[in-house]
Amino acid sequence: MDPREKLIVALDVSTAAAARKIVAAIGDAAATYKVGLQLYTAEGSRIVGELISSRRQVFLDLKYHDIPNTVAAAVREAAELGVVMLTVHALGGPRMVRAATEAASAVNPRVKVVAVTVLTSMDEPELTHVGIQGGILSEVMRLGSLAAAEGCHGVVASAREASEVRRHFGEDFLIITPGVRPEGTAHGDQARVVTPAQAISAGASHIVVGRPIIEAADPSQAAREILAQMESALSVNS
Repeated sequence: MDPREKLIVALDVSTAAAARKIVAAIGDAAATYKVGLQLYTAEGSRIVGELISSRRQVFLDLKYHDIPNTVAAAVREAAELGVVMLTVHALGGPRMVRAATEAASAVNPRVKVVAVTVLTSMDEPELTHVGIQGGILSEVMRLGSLAAAEGCHGVVASAREASEVRRHFGEDFLIITPGVRPEGTAHGDQARVVTPAQAISAGASHIVVGRPIIEAADPSQAAREILAQMESALSVNS
């Protein structure tokens, strides 16, 4: 598989102008871009439409978490925009997750709904501090089971849990992995960090990379170096 199909570049910037500059600089080294809370709050849905009109794919990472009716309505709007993937919080519960998957399917069955499990910024003590016992892997697997049962196409989880998720849920289950950093780059606010090759080897279907690409002097070269690391892992695993 072309590693570009597995790379999602996070447009974690505050303006459409900054996003456009990054996308232009990356060129054909990436095809899918994450629009998250920062950019969406600043620019709204028009940046999503602009990216799609330029033949890029959009992973809308707004982590919907509200009552089922509200989430279903938001997901319908997102699906109408033409995004290829979007996120909900698995902790919203089975009725909310089911409402999201049914809403997406009703508008466009090709839209992938993936459930956020445990944020990659969290470690074991922090998880315990918010009242969740049993450890990160146990929680990821529990929420993954909930998501799968309610029609989700996959989960967002660290690559540190990906191998067990892949073993349990099979090859068609999407595992979207943030917290990916090439060797030698700063971890920032991420707690559970892996390299691109480690993420692919662990079973991630997609990796999300932001700062190591968008803050690089040459974003295209940074993206291509990550693609090379991913391709190496894919070759070993094939």
